Amino acid sequence: MSYDALRRGRLSLNSQIYSITTVTRDRQPVFTDINSARLLIRELRHLHEAGIVNSLAWVVMPDHLHWMIQLHDHWPLFRVVKTIKARSALAINAHLDLHGSLWQRAYYDRAARKDDDVCQLARYLIANPLRAGLVEHIGDYPHWDCIWLDGTSSTVMVE
Repeated sequence: MSYDALRRGRLSLNSQIYSITTVTRDRQPVFTDINSARLLIRELRHLHEAGIVNSLAWVVMPDHLHWMIQLHDHWPLFRVVKTIKARSALAINAHLDLHGSLWQRAYYDRAARKDDDVCQLARYLIANPLRAGLVEHIGDYPHWDCIWLDGTSSTVMVE
């Protein structure tokens, strides 16, 4: 089944919380370069500060992004993802003197359900560097944020 066929029927609901995962092209570890990671984070913050989304949690891994957002009535989910990919690709390609696609075309999204503990979902999301063995304590990983936690928290658990 094609990527476009998979997207048919997806809804973007105002105030809905979504968890998004998107991967770099060929899983290139672009974000091991701290400046590339910070350029992506700048674009995440831009969409939040512009009121396009409410950014709840995110973690930038070496070759992918996990991002939990709450949509506002401005843009549908596909436009948010398309924008973050396009804006970050322009900035990072300029920084690295590259051309072409930075991101794989597809992305994974999951809408939070009414019975989901959104705070727990966010904790799970930001614990990715721990599960990947990149750090022993989440506070040691530089590329994450969550509205419910700070870098000194010891409540993030690896499952």
